[in-house]
Amino acid sequence: MSDRSDPGDKGQIRMASPMTSPAATPRHVAIIMDGNGRWARERGLPRTLGHRQGVEAVRRTVRAAIELDISYLTIFSFSSENWKRPLEEIDDLMGLMKRFIRRDLADLHKAGVRIRMIGERQKVDSELMNLIDEAVEVTANNTVMTLVIAFNYGSRGEIAKAARRLAVQVAEGILQADDITVDRIAAALDTAGIPDPDLLIRTSGEMRLSNFLLWQTAYTEFVFLETYWPDFDRAVLEGAIADFRARERRFGGLTKRSTA
Repeated sequence: MSDRSDPGDKGQIRMASPMTSPAATPRHVAIIMDGNGRWARERGLPRTLGHRQGVEAVRRTVRAAIELDISYLTIFSFSSENWKRPLEEIDDLMGLMKRFIRRDLADLHKAGVRIRMIGERQKVDSELMNLIDEAVEVTANNTVMTLVIAFNYGSRGEIAKAARRLAVQVAEGILQADDITVDRIAAALDTAGIPDPDLLIRTSGEMRLSNFLLWQTAYTEFVFLETYWPDFDRAVLEGAIADFRARERRFGGLTKRSTA
């Protein structure tokens, strides 16, 4: 997402026409984009170049998701725990986010992508927050695909915030304690109005959620890949979807195969 030639920076997002996809294609795919640093280290490169290559992978993935008729794509771009990283790396990540919005917003808007952000606004500098708000506003009426950017996001914090919102409503007499249901909690989360992920992909070989969408992934199918995020492309995404299609989703019940 650099304005000049970084390794792997092949330019802005170029969208092809969406293809008709099989019925088993997941409606919502969430991705924990992991492995930028290790990708760079194995090549003797600084971590910053790994992050830049990771941005190129975001571009490829958004393009592929549209072509594969995925309705929602959620990417974990910066966690609430990432503030523990060195200041220089944080500044670089923030700069990449700014350049991504400035450079790709027009293409995303033209392609019919709606942008939503989940996460906290605290600690994020005002320039970046204004850019995010602009992206959300400009694309608000788009319908081809929703790109959900989890930025400064932590799932436990999100759930605690939702609980506080509901507690205030109980204290003010707007709700009774018995009114707090699963659906009401879901509606108080940052992801209100967004369907739960059908498929969650994590790259780099790690097999944990890292405080990402803990509530929303109750019945999500997980695919853990050895691929580092900078190497992620359409072929890898299609492989994860093929794995998803081969599974039986029971949601706690029985399938016809199970009862045969």
